[in-house]
Amino acid sequence: MWETVGIPATEAQVYEALIPQAMSTVDVLHRRTLLKPARIIRALTDLIGRGLVTRTPGRPARYTALAPSLAGSVLIAKREYELGQLQQYLNGLEESFRSGPDERLEVVEGATRIYQAFVRIQRAARHEVRAFDKPPYFVPPGEHGDDGPNLEERRSLQQGRVGYRVVYDQQSVALPGRLENVWDGIRRGERARVGAGVPVKLVISDRTEAIISSPADFERGLAYVLHPSSLLDLAGGLFEATWDRAMPLNRTDRNDATIDETDRQLLGLLATGATDEVIARTFGWSIRTVQRHLHEIMRRVGAQTRFQAGMEAVRRGWV
Repeated sequence: MWETVGIPATEAQVYEALIPQAMSTVDVLHRRTLLKPARIIRALTDLIGRGLVTRTPGRPARYTALAPSLAGSVLIAKREYELGQLQQYLNGLEESFRSGPDERLEVVEGATRIYQAFVRIQRAARHEVRAFDKPPYFVPPGEHGDDGPNLEERRSLQQGRVGYRVVYDQQSVALPGRLENVWDGIRRGERARVGAGVPVKLVISDRTEAIISSPADFERGLAYVLHPSSLLDLAGGLFEATWDRAMPLNRTDRNDATIDETDRQLLGLLATGATDEVIARTFGWSIRTVQRHLHEIMRRVGAQTRFQAGMEAVRRGWV
């Protein structure tokens, strides 16, 4: 019971032994408690310091206990004060905990800072960069002297520093001029695939760091840097699952008399599942022109459906 207000068991035993008598000596307390005199003296000294016992001058020294009700009030008031101080200290720690950086997750705000973070994470890679390319982009094409939003990738591939695997969203390759930009990356060594409904913007540097931003985050100008954690593992797993389902784009530079550059790009879009409307916007054609080109290609490869034409184009290395 006494431990509740910070009184050790020995002190409590000595204090309670003092209560029946007005005054007691160490010898009397020894007979009542059977504690060694040295321990009794130490306990009395501490009790005096707490204000629970007084000492009468003279020899032998005599000791008197403070009234229990008064002693209890003193101890409870002291403990309440100490607990109040502890609560204030913990409140301060809580503020630091909530406002301080999470070692697993870092919030980045503003288009410029987000672009810089995307660049920094790519430059930190030593082996491989894995990425989801999904519009709209935080930095418009051309703002940093590039005709596409993958300037840093081109630099890394040109220097031969790291490998790149990129899954492009269908909306990305459908942007005017974007497919040629993708082909350029493939010629430099990028391994590329195209998927429908790529969920987020994502760049993963090796297995050590990543930056991610959802469509909702883009509207608010936010991105998140992931450090080693289950979140980073989850991002890596998401990439690999999406990569496995996406359509490969394996551009070859061989000449093929049966297909020209326009049809090669058209087949690249077709293989990704792009609609006639998307293909028309990409080339600036009418829907009728798109369908005429598709029917001619299907006739050449002996395909009965658009899907068969796309698969045959992949098999022949046209895309």
